[in-house]
Amino acid sequence: MNLLFLLRLGLKGKLKLQGEVYFLILAALFLFSAFRYEVGCDWSGYYFQFIGAEQQTLQEALVGREPIWWLILQGLNYFDLSYPWSNVISSAIFFVGVHGLARRQPDRLAFLILLFPILIVNMPMSGIRQGAATGLLCLAFAAFIDRKVIRFVFWTLVASGLHSSASVFLMLSPLAMGAYTRTRLLMSALLAVPGLLIMAGGENAEMAAERYINSGVDAFGAAFRVAILAISGLYFLAYLRSRWRTAFPEDYGLVHLGAMAMVLIGFMVPISSVIGDRLGYYLIPLQTMIFARLPYLHLKRSRQIQVAAPYFGLALVFTVWAQLSWIFQECYLPYNSWLFGFPGGLSYWR
Repeated sequence: MNLLFLLRLGLKGKLKLQGEVYFLILAALFLFSAFRYEVGCDWSGYYFQFIGAEQQTLQEALVGREPIWWLILQGLNYFDLSYPWSNVISSAIFFVGVHGLARRQPDRLAFLILLFPILIVNMPMSGIRQGAATGLLCLAFAAFIDRKVIRFVFWTLVASGLHSSASVFLMLSPLAMGAYTRTRLLMSALLAVPGLLIMAGGENAEMAAERYINSGVDAFGAAFRVAILAISGLYFLAYLRSRWRTAFPEDYGLVHLGAMAMVLIGFMVPISSVIGDRLGYYLIPLQTMIFARLPYLHLKRSRQIQVAAPYFGLALVFTVWAQLSWIFQECYLPYNSWLFGFPGGLSYWR
């Protein structure tokens, strides 16, 4: 991670070279994520889903929760492909989506690198189902910027077919049309209800409540991630909002809504930091847009400190997490890949 940050620093002002290096880093991160082997906290959990899909009928997959995800697993079984290929598919969806949003940034390399310490490590390298949904929401965010309502709804629905929590973002559909009128705000509030009901209903929600609310379980790292989101949202609303409206009016509405959501997510920590954390992952691409565009905003005071703060802050959080978290040590170390061979161990291969 530190090498990525130093690389970005070394390429400062070299726009053409930054663009070329961006595609190399994008490809490298995809390979690093997609072809990992027994790496990630959810590796075994998704393997059992893969096994379960083999016993599932097509009708059961279509009428159940997250039908697109189960169809992907059924497709792997149908074509006699082994479980590790599910990580390749998920990573491909994630990075295609990330690229769809990154290419709209004035500094796509900075955007990509700043995603790595938290979002890339936790999503396509672990929670692959939500990782794929996050990538599709990046495409939805791009459609929101373009005021393409149908395209926004389409990508959000597809993301919901991978991870039902993404359905909450359907509430933004009326606002993708343009100005925030009272009617559109009311429509957004009404559209939030079905998404919340989907999240609140079913066995998955009951399991989440039992694990993360009623049991008293709290994720120490989750609280930090949610806190970083909340601070980022407050920073934008209190200091950057007018500057952003002047410099980037085309996507001001999306980032403004995202900043407000980041602050609201912080209020979920007393209830369950884990659930707040899960929803917060969807907002990290918008947070990263803020971080990556700081050099392009009119910052009157402490400009260099503000521009550098996200890099140093994320490096510190990642370093502390990697050194002190037993979960990180257990899930991500050692890093193994099957890109150049087939490791031994559990029988994940057909």
